[in-house]
Amino acid sequence: MKSDTDREEEIASVSEVANASLKACRDTLLMTSRQLITGKSASESLAINYQVSSALVSIVRRITVRPRFIIAKGGITSSDIATKALEARRALVVGQALAGVPLWQLGQESRHPGVPYIVFPGNVGGNGALAEVVEKWTSNSRSSTKDLLLNAEKGGYSIGAFNVYNIEGVQAVVAAAEDQNSPAILQIHPGALKLGGLPLVACCISAAEEAKVPIIVHFDHGCSRTELMEALQLGFDSVMVDGSILPFEENISFTKQIAAMAHAKGLLVEAELGRLSGSEDGLTVEEYESKLTDVARASHFIDETNLDALAVCIGNVHGKYPANGPCLRLDLLKDLRAITLKKRVSLVLHGASGLHAELVKECIELGVRKFNVNTEVRNAYMESLQNPSGDLVHVMESAREAMKAVIIEKMQLFGSSGKA
Repeated sequence: MKSDTDREEEIASVSEVANASLKACRDTLLMTSRQLITGKSASESLAINYQVSSALVSIVRRITVRPRFIIAKGGITSSDIATKALEARRALVVGQALAGVPLWQLGQESRHPGVPYIVFPGNVGGNGALAEVVEKWTSNSRSSTKDLLLNAEKGGYSIGAFNVYNIEGVQAVVAAAEDQNSPAILQIHPGALKLGGLPLVACCISAAEEAKVPIIVHFDHGCSRTELMEALQLGFDSVMVDGSILPFEENISFTKQIAAMAHAKGLLVEAELGRLSGSEDGLTVEEYESKLTDVARASHFIDETNLDALAVCIGNVHGKYPANGPCLRLDLLKDLRAITLKKRVSLVLHGASGLHAELVKECIELGVRKFNVNTEVRNAYMESLQNPSGDLVHVMESAREAMKAVIIEKMQLFGSSGKA
């Protein structure tokens, strides 16, 4: 308040620090001094109040990073920040963050559409009320795989599980999910885990924790006890036990052992029954039928293993489908759905790459709640490297954007867009 120049420097400096803090995904507190400064007259005091209030508005207007939530303390402050700084003209009253503390969702015309906005009146609650609300919103609790699949069941849509191999893939999934306001699953295959190790898992977990939408991290196709035991210690939210290559009773025993250990850690367990190969081309009818998931065996398998999600084979394959296209047994899927619905187990379908849109929608209507996607995203990455140009960071950015486009398309197809 010493001069216009000092004022501008302070506003610019605080805005810069706030933007950097939010960009680093840190909870950020912007506050004025608790010392009350008054003028020699009522009009001077009012002018000082206006200077302080308008400075807050100016700072918030310059914050360009989208926050996960906003809490505004004080009635007039809340009003000015909402209307002048965030340019909100309407908001949806979602409920209460605390008794007497309204929780809004900012309108689409605002600078941060859909962001939760907590209006904390100055005269509500005791000394610890504001701290209580802040603690609830700043807690870094992530959704569980079970939560995501239960929500998908209630909403009648499916979640995309996207295999990732490096930071560009992780960023592509999270960026697509935030763009679409969609939940998503970051999925690591044993081959990728062997190459990327703990840094890849840590990257996925960090990205999931800092994402503005529900993201979970899943270990895909664990075929050996050793790699699954390792996965259980690395911080995954869920694991897939793949004993599908084993004889039926051995598959049950293998899955049951791992499921007991995973459930003890609170992790969801997915398992596979039936056998997906890389291609079904050239198989006899008998060979093809033998690979499909048997309904009676599926029922017994679920009862014995206590799994949470079942990946089924109804003619779907990993990788490319034969030239005549996919031939899915939707009648079999319907029968399997009846079993899994009764036993409260989520249906999973691998090999979503290459399935045409109408077939995917039919599968969702028949209860598939998780689709695995790998080939199409991986192809987008590889194609982006065909004619690299510029610096390495530009190549990485181009690859990320190519994958993001495919992932967005899948999220829209799966119906998860707007469901975060």
